[in-house]
Amino acid sequence: MKRLPIVILTIVAGFFLAFQTMGTGTKTPPTKYEEILKLVGEMLSQAHYSPQDINDAFSKKIFKKYIHDLDPEKTMFTQTDMEMLQKKYEARIDDEIKGSSVEFFLAAGKTFNARMEESAAICNEILQKPFEFNTDEEVILDGDKLNYTANSTELKERWRKKLKYMTLERYSDLLDTREKNKGKEGFVVKTDEELEKDAREKTKKVIDRLFERFRFKFTDDDKFNVFVNAITTTMDPHSEFFPPVDKRYFDEEMSGRFFGIGASLQYDEGNIKVSSILTGSPAFKSGELQPGDVIQKVAQGKEEPVDLTGYVVTDAVKLIRGKKGTEVRLTVRKQDGTLKVVSLVRDQIVQDETFARSAIVKNANSKIGYIFLPEFYADFDNPNGNRSFIDVAKEVAKLKEQKVDGIVIDLRNNGGGSLYDVVQMAGLFIEDGPIVQVKDRDNKPSILKDKDKSVLYSGPLAVMVNEFSASASEIFAAAIQDYGRGVIIGSTSTYGKGTVQRNIGLDQGFSVSNSDLGTVKLTLQKFYRINGGSTQLRGVTSDIILPDQYEFLKVREKDDPDALPWDEINKSPYSNWNAGYDLKTIQQLSHLRLDNDKTFKLIKENTEWLGKQNDKQYSLQLAKYRTEQKAIRATITQNDALIKLKEEINVTALPNEENKWASDQNKQERFNQWLKSLRKDIYLDQAVKVVDDVIAQQNLVKGKAGEEVKKAF
Repeated sequence: MKRLPIVILTIVAGFFLAFQTMGTGTKTPPTKYEEILKLVGEMLSQAHYSPQDINDAFSKKIFKKYIHDLDPEKTMFTQTDMEMLQKKYEARIDDEIKGSSVEFFLAAGKTFNARMEESAAICNEILQKPFEFNTDEEVILDGDKLNYTANSTELKERWRKKLKYMTLERYSDLLDTREKNKGKEGFVVKTDEELEKDAREKTKKVIDRLFERFRFKFTDDDKFNVFVNAITTTMDPHSEFFPPVDKRYFDEEMSGRFFGIGASLQYDEGNIKVSSILTGSPAFKSGELQPGDVIQKVAQGKEEPVDLTGYVVTDAVKLIRGKKGTEVRLTVRKQDGTLKVVSLVRDQIVQDETFARSAIVKNANSKIGYIFLPEFYADFDNPNGNRSFIDVAKEVAKLKEQKVDGIVIDLRNNGGGSLYDVVQMAGLFIEDGPIVQVKDRDNKPSILKDKDKSVLYSGPLAVMVNEFSASASEIFAAAIQDYGRGVIIGSTSTYGKGTVQRNIGLDQGFSVSNSDLGTVKLTLQKFYRINGGSTQLRGVTSDIILPDQYEFLKVREKDDPDALPWDEINKSPYSNWNAGYDLKTIQQLSHLRLDNDKTFKLIKENTEWLGKQNDKQYSLQLAKYRTEQKAIRATITQNDALIKLKEEINVTALPNEENKWASDQNKQERFNQWLKSLRKDIYLDQAVKVVDDVIAQQNLVKGKAGEEVKKAF
């Protein structure tokens, strides 16, 4: 097994030793809020990669962000509320972080709760009366473009327009449904007035659920968690605070393993409903839980059950998961309306569908291996658990057995993960050498290297990326690009996250383990390409750029005002890979294809137009609204059709893996659907064509070399 240099462990250990000296000699704060906030402040000041001064200016940033997080659409707080809160708290949050009594988030939360109940009453009143959709008026839904309302009259008007727009959306859909089904047997044709009432009732259900969530699932603790995150993410977008249950959930998602009951849940009309049962799981073995059952309450063993009113799926999942061998009791409403308490003992559930998997793409010229990696996962607590680089190595080995002519690695939507795993994974495709450079807050760069001279796979390679390929994905793509080892294919650039985080528990010694007070995922370092440039903000620019649907959406790191800046350091010495092809020629061949491809031209034009539709006001007049929506829907429908190939490519599972999940029908159906989606993937088709170009070029070079050898003799 390849190992990370000891230097990275030394760097991190140094931070932890520094933490040991923090917070000593101080008296215990009076509540957990003060304790947590003070520890977070010390950690940010003394260990964050690029800490801001915690002063009045920082306090004002936190004030603005927290209020925005509570009320992003400016439908709760009034201008008077803002002035009162600003006057007392805007410049004192820094004092709270340094140990003063915690008051701001409680005061803001109390005001929020009061305004929330007032807003609930306003909404209820407005939705009692029919809307008319003939008046030519518009609504702004972007809170950043609005001021806080000056009085109750303005607040009521803001809610009226918002609710009218929500009802208009549903009313228009119902009109379309009536038009499509008119004349069909059994279809009841309703009047415009009846449809408007149905639309209003649908809107009321959505709004009622919103206020239910505020009442039942937005406690002081929840508001405090939002408040602490407003502080940490102002330092940079990736420093986050996790309460213990959220940290456990994060670890589970990273490892692909958890202890639960083996039931998939979905949110349906305010209910948490069972959608499927995992074969062999505790839920499956009990036989007492079926798809369609509604989970109303969750109890930990014999403790008092928690009502799930106002909960979303993620909230419910966190309650249902827990430690292995512990009991969870679910109060369930069966499909016949009866209530039943189902007792289950948690056991290990492996999310093997989230691990690396592969397929084969065949065409007239070649057989290309395809590897899908959704994230750089790692089970840090289990030495025998799944690691992404080990799983990818296994998939590469299987593809080599099938004698593939080239490999495509798909990192689209891969948000990153384990730094260790990405270094090891890059080492599978190159000889020994640097993979990424890492710099700490003391400006001491270190180089993470692959020290194993062996290469698992040396053939043609392409890496697929998009705007959501981030962090570890960008390290891998950058290393492959800098070495000239493969071709990067995708959007103009990847996400642009060039920072390294570490999870640190909030106990008094800042240990690396989880803490009962919570955990901070803290930005400790910044990483750089081996060519010296950072991927921060700029990401990785694709060698072959393919227009996609997300290009004009503001979703990258550079679109976050709190993101750290781009910079560069010295290049790390490395030797280019002898690729056997000319990248410029590969790019020219791709450009020729794309220039003659009307599909990608349309995707680019449509996406640019759709991006502009997000920055406008919306009409509340029926005819105008329907004209606007018709154009938007037509464009979206066209794009959805464009990204699916008219003629499917030949994608198959590896031999002996066609029925790899035959023991679980739901998993097998999802696997079959995955293969089906690949057969219509216009981007995979282009990636395969690029690899074919690389193969053809390499064969041409080999052929010429062979001719030269013959001439020499």
